[in-house]
Amino acid sequence: MDAQLLNVTKAIERQVDAAIEQIDNLDVNDLEQLRKNRIKELQKQEERKKEWLLNDHGKYEELPEEKSFFDVIKQSDNVVIHFYRNSSERCLIVDKHLKVLAPKHLETRFTKLNAEKCPFLAEKLKIKVIPTIVLIQKTILVDKIVGFTQLGNRDDFTTDILEWRIAQNNIINYDGDLSTPPDQQPSKTAKGYNKKIRDSSYNREDDDLDIEEYGLKNDNAKMDYLSKPMCPVQSNELTPEELEELDLLD
Repeated sequence: MDAQLLNVTKAIERQVDAAIEQIDNLDVNDLEQLRKNRIKELQKQEERKKEWLLNDHGKYEELPEEKSFFDVIKQSDNVVIHFYRNSSERCLIVDKHLKVLAPKHLETRFTKLNAEKCPFLAEKLKIKVIPTIVLIQKTILVDKIVGFTQLGNRDDFTTDILEWRIAQNNIINYDGDLSTPPDQQPSKTAKGYNKKIRDSSYNREDDDLDIEEYGLKNDNAKMDYLSKPMCPVQSNELTPEELEELDLLD
């Protein structure tokens, strides 16, 4: 064991020495080019930030109507949409956490829709349980967070837990360990959340939207509908182009 540790230490030392040597060998022109590249990158980041803010990133607001959904997914590469209804107390819990995450992740648009006022979208996106958080990337639905099952099946989950769950499909920029929930990471224990995410001491069920029976068989797996094409839909509300952008047409 000591020999292995010594070998690892020597390997790290060699890497550090090589990096230092590379820096020492940089001339004035190299350093100037690095500085210029860094300035350009910072300028690009600032331009992206301004564009995001113009598209209402950084805040969490409700969409005024069903068709606004398509405007949002066209304008923003990464979108988090909370499907809610006023009678659900759990939707208020989701609101509280998303209001915190929206200004933290300017790279993503956070918004919500009243599921009872957008029955067409609710049916096409298979929204059967309230609350449901829909994650869309470049107009394609990549994931859904259905109820609180994947958040520990409890009402007192932390914002860190929801942030980690949303980050699983790169919808937001995340610096932590995606393989392990925050409350289970030894170096970062979520404050006030002493039980693991898979504990189920809070068994209050989510609300049924009452469209049809929900067919999710495994909350931790990809949803079946993501890999199966949907049937063409005739609608006076949405154009074929809009349906195609949502990947709803064959």
